[in-house]
Amino acid sequence: MSMGVYFRRYWQLYALLVLPLSYFIIFKYGPIYGIQIAFKDFNLFQGINGSEWIGFEAFKEVFAMRDFYLTLRNTLMLNFLDLIVSFPAPLILAIMLYELKTAWFKKLSQTILYIPHFISWVIIGGIVYQVFGTQSGMINNILSSFGVDAIPFLTDKNDWLITYLLVGVWQSAGWGTIIYLAALTGINKELFEAAGIDGAGRLKRIWHITLPGLKPTIIVLLIINLGHMISIGFERPYVIGNLAVREYSDVLSTFVYRIGIQSGQYTLATVIGLFQAVVGLVFVLGSNYVSKKLTDESIL
Repeated sequence: MSMGVYFRRYWQLYALLVLPLSYFIIFKYGPIYGIQIAFKDFNLFQGINGSEWIGFEAFKEVFAMRDFYLTLRNTLMLNFLDLIVSFPAPLILAIMLYELKTAWFKKLSQTILYIPHFISWVIIGGIVYQVFGTQSGMINNILSSFGVDAIPFLTDKNDWLITYLLVGVWQSAGWGTIIYLAALTGINKELFEAAGIDGAGRLKRIWHITLPGLKPTIIVLLIINLGHMISIGFERPYVIGNLAVREYSDVLSTFVYRIGIQSGQYTLATVIGLFQAVVGLVFVLGSNYVSKKLTDESIL
């Protein structure tokens, strides 16, 4: 079948690609033109083409900043800890939900777990301060009523770090189970039945059938997460963070906000953004290469 005949027969399928392709072209590939700001002394009134070319001078300035290395350290630290704490949570929840036999309870649990994903981080930040606040937080009020000293969840950097990670698990774990639950439906149920007949208990079935069946999905999601190690969302550290814990809460995204939006140093902000993109690409390619060598599983 020629390409023209195939296209005419299935043109509806190609039409479905128009919106997603337009999105990527406009919002992903279009902004690549602005990368040259990193190599120019960008002037908002002169525009990109009218600004003076300065080569790698802005890169030297950024790499000489102490705050850059502090925020880079925090970004890597928070993402690495998130990977350890948050990455296994959806997998464990998905297996638990899959093993539930009562249909109504399973649906109710899924709904409750999905809800936090749809709550804005601004609202979550308000909830966090109401629950974990040192002076007026619900938990510390309860502790005070029993004569226990208040715990500085949001003002001590170590306690803040634990709070940050747990809030992240609560917000994302439920939604993350969707992919794993979809993958679980693709596992042949006869394998579970055969294992049950052979006397395998629930834990053995999970270890020898469920986890191997989820292995490709786990690897793909792990590679995607490793690709985001150098980048971090703005809302979560900005909303939950404060000056008292800035030593841990100040990350690359908040740093870009300060020097780019608040200070108007667009060239420096673009340099940091380009740095994140390049290092993120290296992480993705590197993790994919290692995964392919070790497990013969690859997504690229």
